[in-house]
Amino acid sequence: MKKLFLILLLTSTFTVFARPVVSPNGKLSLKTKDQGMVLYAGRQIVLEMPTIGYEGMIVKKPKMKFSQRITEDYQMLSGKRLHCTNEANEYKVALDNNVNMVVRLYNDGMAFRYECENCRGLSATKEKSTFLIPEGTKRWMQQWADSYESFFPLSTTAKVKPVPSFGPQSLDSEGYNKRWGYPALLEPSEGLFALITEANIERGRSASCLYNDGERFRVVPDECEAISVDRWHSPWRVVIVGTLAEVVQSTLVTDVSEPCRLDDTSWIHPGVVSWVYWAYNHGSNDYGIISKYVDLAVSLHLPYVLIDAEWDEMKDGKTIEDAVAYAREKGVKPIIWYNSSVGWVNGAPGPKYRLNKPEDREKEMAWCESIGVAGVKIDFFSGDTQANMDYCIDLLECAARHHLLVNFHGATIPRGWQRTYPNLLSTEGVYGAEWYNNVPTFTDRAASHNATLPFTRNVIGPMDYTPCAFSDSQHPHITSHAHELALTVLFESGLQHLADRPESFLAQPKEVQQFLGRLPSTWDDTRLVCGYPGESAVVARRKGNTWWVAGINGTDQVKMLDLPLDFISAHKVQIFADGKPWDIRTTQSLPSQMKCQPRGGFVLIAE
Repeated sequence: MKKLFLILLLTSTFTVFARPVVSPNGKLSLKTKDQGMVLYAGRQIVLEMPTIGYEGMIVKKPKMKFSQRITEDYQMLSGKRLHCTNEANEYKVALDNNVNMVVRLYNDGMAFRYECENCRGLSATKEKSTFLIPEGTKRWMQQWADSYESFFPLSTTAKVKPVPSFGPQSLDSEGYNKRWGYPALLEPSEGLFALITEANIERGRSASCLYNDGERFRVVPDECEAISVDRWHSPWRVVIVGTLAEVVQSTLVTDVSEPCRLDDTSWIHPGVVSWVYWAYNHGSNDYGIISKYVDLAVSLHLPYVLIDAEWDEMKDGKTIEDAVAYAREKGVKPIIWYNSSVGWVNGAPGPKYRLNKPEDREKEMAWCESIGVAGVKIDFFSGDTQANMDYCIDLLECAARHHLLVNFHGATIPRGWQRTYPNLLSTEGVYGAEWYNNVPTFTDRAASHNATLPFTRNVIGPMDYTPCAFSDSQHPHITSHAHELALTVLFESGLQHLADRPESFLAQPKEVQQFLGRLPSTWDDTRLVCGYPGESAVVARRKGNTWWVAGINGTDQVKMLDLPLDFISAHKVQIFADGKPWDIRTTQSLPSQMKCQPRGGFVLIAE
């Protein structure tokens, strides 16, 4: 097999190559040679792809031809930005066996996929696309687990020992981890970043991950049945490129995903949710505890309440119908939990086996709609296989027929379904606040982890981290109150589940309670103000004419954060900052700096 090198680079002109392959603004360019393609930042290499194609394919000298100009304007119902625009130049590289590699250069990155015609039987799992990540390159990568619940630690090497995970571990001959999940954030040169992920998983396709052999990280699709049709294409492999701000603000994952497939979306309403599990692991089998969370939603003016696992075992003669009816009487829309029954089943909570067969699924979701359930949280999937991806699509389509919102838990990360099926408002796929329930590890690492997620996991889609706990669960937290409040803005999720117990929220100052009652869960714009993975993160999000600016300190030292907020004009600014435990005040102008205590944070509401 001949080798093809793809190197991402940034350039300020169109004249670097005689026949340049460029993004619409000329910022990103790609060139084919006998052994590859190059893209520079000055003369700095961003990313290199030593091989492309599929196993057994003879890749001839690649010739990249312009195909079309992509210009698109679309609306999202949730996410970091509701009105999205994107432009790309699309090129095609003719490969062997009637396969084309389609490459799109966007102003903020590159996406490519394989399109196959008249190639019945070519295995979709034998892809050879490989990224070269040299030793010494800074990277924030997550060791793969079927639930995607791991940290993104800073490293400069692929030689990392495995950490306990929920899935079988893949190790090389020296005992180092060799299987990695998306997204993978790299800093190939100072101030220049590349985030690798994928998008647009369609029916009949599996998701993929990265397996490395030394510095070479190969895209490996999970288990997938042999493709028996003559014409097919792979998911998009996506590389977002630029400054940290450009990475955080990018919508490239939804840009390359299929448009909305729902005829009617008027019933889809994102919102904030009161959530029982963090404080009461078994609280959803107790009508009295559920009632407390309904009442909390009423007090804080939250639209939703989640009734979690074990509602099918409710005590004291009460039923889920009773709990749903109570919520609806109070004007709160209930969401209820299901076990997917394909992942953790034995010893796991229920209800189980109600969604697996098409006829059972249809019956169950029709029943949910009939009693007034607004959405479903479906948990415990078993990985990235084609069977799991098809099942998720089946669930989304059935839920949409019955006007049900969806939140996937214990599941794969977002890969663009939030555009195609906008009733998918959140996905876990993150090591979140739920882990205060499970192990003591999270206590000391949470602040740094929280300051990494805006640059990694949350870039690619909604993230059900379940933020904002002022009291303690089974293991304590050592982040400040203002840090916890900031997470509700810093982390984007169409269903934002608040973790703490009712008495804790209701003991907070009235300003904090009012804050939670007016908290948006969709945004008109998102901007990274400043930060660096693991150290700090400050993000500004706009809803209408109001800007919400949230920042956290991920370190154990006092940190002064500079706030270049010239793009915001305000005559009233409410500040929630670190204090004992609060410093809440209102001013007429935005501060230029905010002092954060160790593991502290702040929120500004600028109107």
